[in-house]
Amino acid sequence: MSSLDIGVVNREVPFCRVYSKEAKEKLEKLFLQNQISYFVDCQDRSLLSKLLGKNDKNVFTIKINDADLGKATALVQGIDSVKIRKPKP
Repeated sequence: MSSLDIGVVNREVPFCRVYSKEAKEKLEKLFLQNQISYFVDCQDRSLLSKLLGKNDKNVFTIKINDADLGKATALVQGIDSVKIRKPKP
């Protein structure tokens, strides 16, 4: 075992889903101001909705480090279009 072996580092977990670009931008600003690293995963519209010409809303999944869950949860309270995902046991 080398001195660089520190175990699992990537503890990224799905934190919430965001249903508008405005809410996503607000959330990103909050996370940046509070030094919470995040990853935004954009869900593509389904092939069927594209073929039918449906204009589905934007849906984004925000992933964060599990060490920041408590801090992030407190920050997003009251932001419309944000649904916090329940952690898996």
